[in-house]
Amino acid sequence: MDEYSSSVCCSEYDFTVSNNLKFYRPCSLDELVTLTNFNKKEIQVIYQGFKQECPSGIVNEETFKNIFGHFFPFGDTKQYAHFIFSTFDLRSSGIVTFEDFLIGLSTLCRGTIEDRLKWIFKLYDNRKTGRLTKDDFHVIVCAVHSLLGNASNRHTDYTITQEHTTIVFQKFDQKNQGYITIEDFVSICLQDSSIVQSIEALRITV
Repeated sequence: MDEYSSSVCCSEYDFTVSNNLKFYRPCSLDELVTLTNFNKKEIQVIYQGFKQECPSGIVNEETFKNIFGHFFPFGDTKQYAHFIFSTFDLRSSGIVTFEDFLIGLSTLCRGTIEDRLKWIFKLYDNRKTGRLTKDDFHVIVCAVHSLLGNASNRHTDYTITQEHTTIVFQKFDQKNQGYITIEDFVSICLQDSSIVQSIEALRITV
């Protein structure tokens, strides 16, 4: 039985490489409670599910895409899964550890609404510039469109996604700067009750 299942705290994490495979030892439950908004019991439950999908204790992007794809069997999830993986990958190392996953999940499920909106901004900011342009929005709109399985006619799809992008971007670019900052994004989202309600719906009980 592993440390989380038995409630025994484990030592500081490290990576070892054996036969080209990486094995991961997470940090202690007490540390994870400090880093997140989950209690020990919740962390144990989440860890058991994570280890079931990722026995090595870490997940790379390819594996993450495969797991994510199970939730959207009729769509093309690769692009959107890439954005989510990159946001969980806190060190830009190409792998997500249990800590990375737990911290992201904690933000989405237990963080303040401002914290969750900032996480979503980082998800959209795939070029990591700190600003979102119309092109950035279009990439996300296309990824969501493909995710939902709406990729039957490329010409029609391109027209629809361009129109949708224009509408959404105009709503956020109220200063007509050609880009929006994280402060702009959070502020405008907080003024929209439908967005606030959707974000609040992310709160779950493990």
